[in-house]
Amino acid sequence: MKRGRIVFLAVVLVVVLLGVFAGPSLVKTVGRLLYPCPYEELVEREAEEFSLDSNLIYAVMRTESRFDDHAESHAGARGLMQLTPATFEWISSLYPPENGGEDIFDPADNIHCGCALLRLLLDEFGSVEVALCAYNAGMGNVETWLAEGKYSHDGESLHTIPYPETDSYLKKVQQAMERYQWLYEK
Repeated sequence: MKRGRIVFLAVVLVVVLLGVFAGPSLVKTVGRLLYPCPYEELVEREAEEFSLDSNLIYAVMRTESRFDDHAESHAGARGLMQLTPATFEWISSLYPPENGGEDIFDPADNIHCGCALLRLLLDEFGSVEVALCAYNAGMGNVETWLAEGKYSHDGESLHTIPYPETDSYLKKVQQAMERYQWLYEK
């Protein structure tokens, strides 16, 4: 893991130096290599269907799986958007994918169900930040946090996230989303 971070920092340094000497267009070109938009047709279709910002979808996929459609976490979450089998089954029963939702590793099924879950969480919690916390830590945990004054002053937003993993996850997704917005601004 340490070597990967060193390589990443070296790439960032090269990008910065190139930006200074070659201009912002080269920085964006190199940045797009680090923040790609694979599965563009699927992402755009699901973004439209669920009224989501495609930059949010890419940021979640990049953070969750680094676009590895066969990724599997230590907790058993699977695919591009890292859904557990139980969550995948539940959300696909509410919002069935076109081809039936039988394969959690299928990019079309996984992106569809991940986007459906994001939409459901956004509707439930009202903010991207709280929805992303629920995507990572679960709806029940976030509902509990919102009900407790030590995590939420208003029952709608979180001033403290008690799980360090979820706090880190939120920051990573937000940072990735900002980069996608800058790199692919229309």
